[in-house]
Amino acid sequence: MVHVQGEYKLTPKFGDVIIGGNYRKYLPQSDGTIFSDTSGRKIESYEFGFYGGLEKKVLEDKLKINLTLRADKNQNFDLLLSPAASLVYTIDPKNVVRLSFSSAIRNPTLTDQYLYYNVGRAKLLGNITGYDSLVTIPSLRDYLSGFPDLDKLSYFNIGPVKPEKVKTIEVGYRASLTDNLYADANYYYSVYTDFIGYIVGADVTTSTSPFGGDFLELNDVFRIASNSQDKVSSQGFSIGLNYFIGKYFSINGNYSWNELNKQGSDDPIIPAYNTPRNKYNLGFGGRDIEAMLFNKIKISNWSYNINYKWVQGFLFEGSPQFTGEIESYEVVDMQISKKVPQLKSVFKVGASNLLNNMHYEVYGGPLVGRLAYASILVTLN
Repeated sequence: MVHVQGEYKLTPKFGDVIIGGNYRKYLPQSDGTIFSDTSGRKIESYEFGFYGGLEKKVLEDKLKINLTLRADKNQNFDLLLSPAASLVYTIDPKNVVRLSFSSAIRNPTLTDQYLYYNVGRAKLLGNITGYDSLVTIPSLRDYLSGFPDLDKLSYFNIGPVKPEKVKTIEVGYRASLTDNLYADANYYYSVYTDFIGYIVGADVTTSTSPFGGDFLELNDVFRIASNSQDKVSSQGFSIGLNYFIGKYFSINGNYSWNELNKQGSDDPIIPAYNTPRNKYNLGFGGRDIEAMLFNKIKISNWSYNINYKWVQGFLFEGSPQFTGEIESYEVVDMQISKKVPQLKSVFKVGASNLLNNMHYEVYGGPLVGRLAYASILVTLN
């Protein structure tokens, strides 16, 4: 992949203006192991986008208005526009409210477009051309479980996958509840058009014997990238609290709730939302600590953070054999750092999942355990 991006900020008298753009070229080479690049076929794909934004403060700088517009073009899809706007109002130094409307697009990924992967029970396929005359899996089961009758089979077609589009309304509130306690709450509601998921269908050959009786040959089962025919919505809420203790220490916590709603649709699309409904974090940390231990040992420029995370179990939807329940899990992360001004350096060690609580985050994936790390950051100037 080759990626180039740039941005420029202008500051005329009427407000701040930002313009920018990006270009990306994909050059996958899987030799048929992941993508359909076999028999001399070479996959190349590009996309580019431009955007511009205006920010203006009014009402004695209490209200900040932001307007943006973005245009995106992918080689295989039409040019799409994504407008957005936001209002941030400072009631007083301790209370800030925000309201925003945004729209965005998600181009189908390379796997959505070009995937060709045989997993045994089915083939996972990208979809830039569409597929015709597939049989639904429920009707195929009905045919196989009873007296053979081709009239039991239900056929359907799948159009080429298209970019996913979403419009979101978001409202938020940030407050200083006391001199040491800060809160930030946020709620969003999103509506998706052409939501990208996948559909499973069977490719069959049928015939009727001149002597009577129906015959069916199952050629293959496909999981194909596709778009929802109906609108899909999601909503979520989050709240975070930070409490500062003295000069160096703080306690923080946050909670989030997310939900996908197919709004009673009987669309066979499998959304693969793969997001836990509830999760929360609790943390305790210290920054640039200066202290005397036992009235003898001086410590300075030490920082640390301990975080506990809990994630509720959820249904993970992947390929046909990689769909199942992920159990709830909890992990503890920890990090310690030391700043050495004489060396203009920060030394850091830490671990995610410190207690090595082996758990799954992807159905069919590996168990996730502890990851330890160390780093040195040197500031040259």
